[in-house]
Amino acid sequence: MKILKFGGTSVANAENIKLVKNILQKNEGTKMAVVVSAFGGVTDLLLSTLNLASQQDLNYENNLNKIEERHLQTIKELFPVELQSGILSKVKSELNDLETLLEGSYLIGEVTPKLGDKVVSYGEILSSFIISQFFKSEGIELELKNGRELIITDEVFGSATVDFELTYTHCNNYFTNTPHKVTIIPGFVSSSYSGKPTTLGRGGSDYSAAILAAATNAEVLEIWTDVSGMYTANPKLVKQAKCVAHISYEEAMELSHFGAKVLYPPTIQPVLHKEIPIIIKNTFAPDDEGTTITKNKNGSGKTVRGISHVSEISLLSLEGPGMVGIPGVSKRFFETLSHEQISVVMITQASSEHSICVGISDKDAKKALLAINKAFEYEIASNKIKEISIESELAIIALVGDNMKSHQGLSGKMFSTLGKNNVNISAIAQGASERNISAVIRKEDVKKALNTLHETFFEENIKQLNLFVMGVGNVGSKFLEQIRLQKSYLKEELKLNLRVIGISNSRTMAFHENGIPLENWQNFLDEGQKANSERFIQAIKELNYRNSIFVDNTANKTIASHYATYLKSSISVVTCNKIACSSEYSNYKELKKLAKQYNSPFLFETNVGAGLPIIDTLKHLIASGDKIIKIQAVLSGSLNFVFNNFNDTTTFHDVVKQAQEEGYTEPDPTIDLSGIDVMRKILILARESGHELEIEAIKNDAFLPQESLETNSNEQFFDSLIKYESDFQRLYQNAAKKECKLKYVAQFENGTAKVGLQEIPKGHDFYSLEGSDNIILFYTERYINQPMIIKGAGAGADVTASGIFADVVRIGNF
Repeated sequence: MKILKFGGTSVANAENIKLVKNILQKNEGTKMAVVVSAFGGVTDLLLSTLNLASQQDLNYENNLNKIEERHLQTIKELFPVELQSGILSKVKSELNDLETLLEGSYLIGEVTPKLGDKVVSYGEILSSFIISQFFKSEGIELELKNGRELIITDEVFGSATVDFELTYTHCNNYFTNTPHKVTIIPGFVSSSYSGKPTTLGRGGSDYSAAILAAATNAEVLEIWTDVSGMYTANPKLVKQAKCVAHISYEEAMELSHFGAKVLYPPTIQPVLHKEIPIIIKNTFAPDDEGTTITKNKNGSGKTVRGISHVSEISLLSLEGPGMVGIPGVSKRFFETLSHEQISVVMITQASSEHSICVGISDKDAKKALLAINKAFEYEIASNKIKEISIESELAIIALVGDNMKSHQGLSGKMFSTLGKNNVNISAIAQGASERNISAVIRKEDVKKALNTLHETFFEENIKQLNLFVMGVGNVGSKFLEQIRLQKSYLKEELKLNLRVIGISNSRTMAFHENGIPLENWQNFLDEGQKANSERFIQAIKELNYRNSIFVDNTANKTIASHYATYLKSSISVVTCNKIACSSEYSNYKELKKLAKQYNSPFLFETNVGAGLPIIDTLKHLIASGDKIIKIQAVLSGSLNFVFNNFNDTTTFHDVVKQAQEEGYTEPDPTIDLSGIDVMRKILILARESGHELEIEAIKNDAFLPQESLETNSNEQFFDSLIKYESDFQRLYQNAAKKECKLKYVAQFENGTAKVGLQEIPKGHDFYSLEGSDNIILFYTERYINQPMIIKGAGAGADVTASGIFADVVRIGNF
C-alpha cells in the first residue's frame, strides 16, 4: 500500500488538480490512501478571516466571499454543468456552517482554540470533497474518508497530540476492510476522544500522511509538492542549489527543523521506527527523481548534505553573576517559556553558567520578555541578574549532515567563509549528535550566507565573484569585453564565475540581480536610472552579495573618496584610479588597514604600469625580506609615446593630440604632461616599499611652460603648445646633438623622490624604450649591481583593462 500526500500548491486550482489525477492514474491497480491539503493559500485566508471576525471587523465577510468564490470557481472549471449542481449544493452547505461559526466569533468578539480548529479545518474538508468528486467523475473508483474518523487525539486544540494506539487501531480496521483501491482523506484534521474536531497544527497534512503510513505499514510515503525534492539549499535563494537524491531520516529532520519547507518536521517520526521510505516528488515534474529519505545504513555520502535556515528569530539572553552555581535557574527559565507556549529553536549556554541564550520566534519575543522579567523580578531588582535583553530580526543558518561528526574543521570552514563576507555571527550551537552546526546571523545576511556556504560546500570549488563596475569608457568597455570572452575559461580552468551585477557611467547606472548580459550591456545601461555614486553604493549594500568587488575605471576624486565605505562593508576594491593611493599618506594607510580589518582586498596594480606586474612584484620582494635601495623608471606611457614620436619633422602639439586620440593620455592631458601622473606613480611605489611620503615632497622638474600648466581647458592647453613649439624643438635639438633621447624619468632613493625630463645616452636601459612602453629598475639588497627590470606596454585601454582583470582574478584566488 502507498500513501500519497498532495500539498496546497499541488491542489491550488483546477489545472493542478488535473495533474494530481494523472499521477493517480499512473498508479492504477495500487492500493492508495491519498491525503490532500486545503487549496493553496486557503488555510491562511481562513485564519485571517477568523482573526478579523474576532476583532469585530466586518471585512471578514469579504474574506469569506473570497473563500467561497475560490471553491465555486474551481468546481465550475473541473466539472461539466450537468454535474455541478449536487457538488455546489454540498459545498455551499459547508460554507454556510463556516459562516455561522464566524458570525459567532464576530458577535462575542473573541476566538477560542476550539473554535479555531473548527474553522481552519474547512480548508481540507472542502478540498477533499471537491477533489474526490472530480476523481470519481474521471472514472477513478474511490471512497472519501473523513480523517477525523481515523486520527484520534487529546483535546489540546490548535496542536493536538495523537493517540497512536487508538489511531492505529482505527486505521487498520478501516484499510483492512475497505474494498476500495483508492481512499481520499483530508489531511490536518482529527478528532478528540469525545469526537470534538481537532487539528494537527500547521503542516499537519504531512503529519496525517505519515501517521497513516505507519499505521498501515505502507511500502512508501510519497510527499507531492512544488519542488523536485529536498535541495542542498533553498532554490529560491540559491540558484545553484541541487536536489539531493537520498538522505537519512535524521538529516531530513534537521533540515526540515531549520526551515526546509518541503517537509513538516514531525512527519518523519511515525515512519522512522518502521523504516518506511519517504519520497519527495514534484507534482509539476512527476518524472523527476525526487528525494528518497531512508535509514542511513552505511554512513556513506557527502559530509554536508544541506544548508537551511529559519527566519524571523529573536535571541533572548538571561545573564548575571547570580546565575553562577545556583541550581534551578535554567529550570525556571525554560519552565517560564513552556508555560507561555513558546517554542525554543536553539539554546546556547556559557560554560561559566553566567548566561543562557535561546532562539525563539520573533512573534513570541514580546511575550517572552514580559514573562521572564516577571519570573526573575526579584533577581533583576537585586542586580543578581541583568535586565533581560532581546535581539530581533535575526535568522538561524545551519549546516546539516550525518557524516559531519567524522570530519574535522567543518566549523572553522563554515565560520571563516561567513567572516570573509562580513556576515556577523551572534550565537553558535552544535547538536550533541554533531549532525548540525547552527549560527545566528542578521536576517538581511541570509541570502548572502546561504550562497557563500553553498559555494564552499557544494559547488566544486567554483567561486562566484559579483562585480560592480564604475566607468565604462575606453578602459571599462575593454574590461567588460575581456570578461565576456574569458568567462568560460575562468569557470573551467580557474573555477571562477564572474557576474557583472552593476555598471555606471557619468550619466546612467543599471543593475541586474542575476548578472548584466555583456553582449548588449550598452543597451542595458542606456535604459538604466540616473547615475549617482551614493545610490550606487546603497544599491550594492542592499543587494548584499557575497564576494562583491567594486571596480573603479575612472579618474574621479569623488569616486575614490568612497573606497573606505566599500571596504568597511567587506566589498573589495579594484582600481586604476591613482587618486586614493596618492592622496594624503594617512588616507592611504587607512585604506590598507580597512582592507585587512574587513578582509576586503584593495588592489591597484594598474596605478603603475597599466597591466605590468610592477606593484605585485614589489610586494613579493618586500614580503620575501628584500629591501628597496633605489627605483628608476619611465612610468608614463603617454609621455614615452610623445617623446618617441616627437622630432624635428613633427610638432609637439600634433604628437600630444595623437596620444590623446589613441587613448594614451588621461582625458585631461595636462595630468600626464605636467608630471603629476608620474609623481603619483613614484609616490605609490615609494609607499608600497614601506616609506612614508607625501606628493608635495617630490621634486618635479617640469618641462611645460607655466602658461600651459595654468590653462583651464583642453582647447587652451593645445593652443599653448602651438605657441611654445620652438621651446619644445630646442629640447629635442639639445638632446639630439648629444645623441641622446628624451625620457621622462622618475627616481626614488634614500627616502626622496623626483621626476623630470632627462637626456638618456646610448647604452642606457631607457634609451631603446619604444612606443608607449614603461620600464622600471628595482635596485635592492639582492639586486644591487644588476637591477630587476620590468618592461612592457604601460599605457592603453587594452593593457589597463587586462591589469584590472588580473586584480579581479587575484581576489578570486584569495
